Amino acid sequence: MTFRVRIAPSPTGNLHIGTARTAVFNWLFARHHGGKFVLRIEDTDTERSRPEYTDNILEGLRWLGMDWDEGPFFQTKRLDMYKEAVQSLLDKGLAYRCYTTSEELEALRESQKARNQAPRYDNRHRNLTPEQEAAFKAEGRSFVIRFKIDDSRKIKWNDLVRGEMSWQGSDLGGDMVIARATEDGIGQPLYNFAVVVDDMDMQITHVIRGEDHIANTAKQILLYEAFGAKVPEFSHTPLILNEKGAKLSKRDGVTSISDFQKMGFTAEGLVNYMTLLGWSPPDSTQEIFTLQEAAKDFTFERVNKAGAKFDWDKLDWINSQYIHSMPVDKLTDMLIPFWKEAGYHFTENKERPWLEKLTALIQPGISRLTEAVEVAKIFAIETVDFDSEAQEQLQKEGVKTALQGVVGALDSEINAANAKDIIKQVVKQQNVKKGLLMRSLRAALTGEMNGPDIVDSWVLLNNTGLDKLRLEKAIAHSSGD
Repeated sequence: MTFRVRIAPSPTGNLHIGTARTAVFNWLFARHHGGKFVLRIEDTDTERSRPEYTDNILEGLRWLGMDWDEGPFFQTKRLDMYKEAVQSLLDKGLAYRCYTTSEELEALRESQKARNQAPRYDNRHRNLTPEQEAAFKAEGRSFVIRFKIDDSRKIKWNDLVRGEMSWQGSDLGGDMVIARATEDGIGQPLYNFAVVVDDMDMQITHVIRGEDHIANTAKQILLYEAFGAKVPEFSHTPLILNEKGAKLSKRDGVTSISDFQKMGFTAEGLVNYMTLLGWSPPDSTQEIFTLQEAAKDFTFERVNKAGAKFDWDKLDWINSQYIHSMPVDKLTDMLIPFWKEAGYHFTENKERPWLEKLTALIQPGISRLTEAVEVAKIFAIETVDFDSEAQEQLQKEGVKTALQGVVGALDSEINAANAKDIIKQVVKQQNVKKGLLMRSLRAALTGEMNGPDIVDSWVLLNNTGLDKLRLEKAIAHSSGD
């Protein structure tokens, strides 16, 4: 048997991390078993679905490395198939037309609420006579199609994550709406119905989704049985939680995958982290791996039942490992768009070797791509402001004459070797400690007392012609003779 799984996002918003993590688990499972990963766009919510959301979903999945084998399939192009499926249930007497008005449903809910009862439909139109239906039609009432649910039925399945699961029919809210109506007949299908018809048609063998779908699973199993179809196996993965243990939401600063891109995370780092949100590899000490490496070991025996807490620090650390080990030319390509957005003109007028030297200089100190904007700022602006520590350093005894010595020894162009020679020369001639000079150079050239290697920074600044200008400004600012 070929294992077939699917990811079925709705284009009513951008690709969220919860949906993306579900896609990752489906992809890993399919690749582990040599199966098929199917992409389906569930766009029957025509009022909220937008083509730009579809584009965002497709781009996000591609960026993460979620290549699909079939699709994308769009539900809006499959309406005739849903209508035929609805009609087949009507013909079998397993579904019926319900003419209950919205006002009647609201009155029912209020009555149940007053009695402290859970809201549920009371199946009042399950057995309408032809005459009753005709009367409702004459009133101009619209209808929905409801699927009959036996309250006494116990629905069971073996969940690959949670083990034996069961649900009582009486807890499913009464007969289920599976389609709305139009003036000329059966109209838009609802989620629980359309997803079953799609999964049957696409021969999905395993449904992998979040635990918030468990109640839907019970309803869908009844529909599979009504169609006489083979019920797929189900795996309900843990939800992603915030630090307080509540379901992760936009309020926690986590929105779409495209936002993670803008925040400076790499695809490799983010997808690596998402893999660990609810799954652990056989070697529990292993935290860095590619999708392909994870797929070799992925099984649901190692998927947790408990919710997975989202940890920004852990994500930053994993992302930093990919940035620090990335080839410089690749990282340079990734940083250039961030530098351009920040208005750094050196991305346009500097030669590629200089950009790669800048990338190599700052690479060990950044965890997100966005951090390269602030770290590289000193190479993009003409002059720097001295922070309090730098100002304090420039006032120390011997600093002014030491920096004057550096300016006097400057050649038209320096490299790492002759920069170090200048430092040795000034230390000897001015009789100052090397540490004092190095700290003073950092203060003068960057305006701060922390940052990348100061000699390499000096060389890059010398290539821009900014080093002498900054040294002279620092000398004018210094009183430390």
